[in-house]
Amino acid sequence: MPGIFSKQRWRAGLAPAVILAALSHGPVVANETATDELIRRASWSLPEWGAVRGRLLDWWAGHPGGDTAAEAAAESFWPADEPPADDGIDRIDRAVATMALLDTRAASILAHSADPSSADDAWLREAATTDDPVERGLREILRLYQGRQLVRHGYFESGLDLLGGLEVESSLDPAALLFHRAACEHWLLRVEPGLETLDRLLERSGEIPVRYEMLARLMREDLAGLEDDSLDHIARRMRDITRRLDFGHAGPRTREIQDGVIDSLDKLIAKLEQQQQQQQSQSAGAGGGSGGSGSRPMDDSRPAGGRGPGEVARRDLDEGEAWGDLPPREREEALQQIGREFPPHYREAIEQYFKRLASGDSGP
Repeated sequence: MPGIFSKQRWRAGLAPAVILAALSHGPVVANETATDELIRRASWSLPEWGAVRGRLLDWWAGHPGGDTAAEAAAESFWPADEPPADDGIDRIDRAVATMALLDTRAASILAHSADPSSADDAWLREAATTDDPVERGLREILRLYQGRQLVRHGYFESGLDLLGGLEVESSLDPAALLFHRAACEHWLLRVEPGLETLDRLLERSGEIPVRYEMLARLMREDLAGLEDDSLDHIARRMRDITRRLDFGHAGPRTREIQDGVIDSLDKLIAKLEQQQQQQQSQSAGAGGGSGGSGSRPMDDSRPAGGRGPGEVARRDLDEGEAWGDLPPREREEALQQIGREFPPHYREAIEQYFKRLASGDSGP
């Protein structure tokens, strides 16, 4: 008797109604009895197991090739009842494993899951040149899988390139799509897009996996409180630069972030110097009062007690000079200035960062 993945069974019209409803690859309502309030609150829905299973049946039926052994393997991935969540294989993994049985490109992506950066995924980044639903379904699911793997290994830019163009409404796993997209935006400090993505993910609060919801709330609180050019903002960009250099990415985008860090440090040091000058001025004024003449206002023509204009001398880097390779004296002065205002661990982190960039190989 033909199995559920048999083309003969499919073409005989024996597919369940939920599978036929999934052929359009449109949004699937997880619970038809949902209240009007929930429908207004959430802009997307969680597909039921039967709908996801149906999409893979649709893909399998439209794909040429396959034998009895492959069909049996595919059926083992998609039982009639959804397996427990703790079985270690989620819907995305099942879908790609099924596709890999018939498509060599899917098999190649799956084979490189431990090192997704080495996979040939250029074709996934190109615009689809066909309206074939089988090809479109393959691309959509593989982009979600490959993007998720890249994010898990720290390739946030590449992951966002793949995940950014996917439609949430037609996704195999919209919660996973939104969560991993938000993870990229959070790391790359894209505050406004990140908050928007996280808010959309949390529209289904209480229905999405607990780990997604808890981390999403933490990421949202973190992004909402992040201030531009703060020491925290600077430290995160330094962390991102280190990650890029670890991957051997020392191109224009990395240098752009490095320049931004220098500018932010200049602003921070200038701000600290200005605060120091104000404190000195206040101290000088208070000292004059103790001598008996402090009650007399300062003449407009008298200079204040500041020691400098608060301007920071910029240092032009020569061609071939390593970024962060400041002279020891200048670097120590900057670190001491920062250390006066902020906790010691910030100074230590920045000091280690400068040492690493000054002594390490910046890559190709």
